[in-house]
Amino acid sequence: RAQARETPREFLERESHYLWGQRYLLQVVEREEAPAVMLRGNKMVLQVRPQCNAAKRQEILENWYREQLKAALPSLISKWEPKLGVRVARFHVQRMKTRWGSCNPPKRSIRLNTELSRKPRECLEYLVVHEMMHLLEPTHNERFIALMDRFLPNWRHLRDVLNRLPVRHEEWGY
Repeated sequence: RAQARETPREFLERESHYLWGQRYLLQVVEREEAPAVMLRGNKMVLQVRPQCNAAKRQEILENWYREQLKAALPSLISKWEPKLGVRVARFHVQRMKTRWGSCNPPKRSIRLNTELSRKPRECLEYLVVHEMMHLLEPTHNERFIALMDRFLPNWRHLRDVLNRLPVRHEEWGY
């Protein structure tokens, strides 16, 4: 079944945005200073130059979300490497339209969707473990499922939570 989609974001005042599953109301501040994103209480403050359009606002926020995810990954990977007995050589963060992540076992690299920075942290941990598990078992076979059950017993619940949450609205240009 198709996952629910958020309404398209316009990057306007009081619009809802999420970080790690927490809802913030966007506050747009126009200043002749470098663009920035800050969290203040329940507000996500987007500092932009005057006359900054919606596309540029989106780009600033997307870059910020990417950085949040990149900052969160090293400690999660380090936590799970000794537990699983594997080593991740590299990780990548990028926008993905059809999946949450992927793993390239021969290169020992994992790739994660920037959208994960909007979801609860435990969903990110589930995805990190899932992709790292592919370093032990490349396919979603019975062994993979048994390993997931052993190392992350609540993985099915976390997968269901992740797949129930709405995802970003995407314009599909063909």
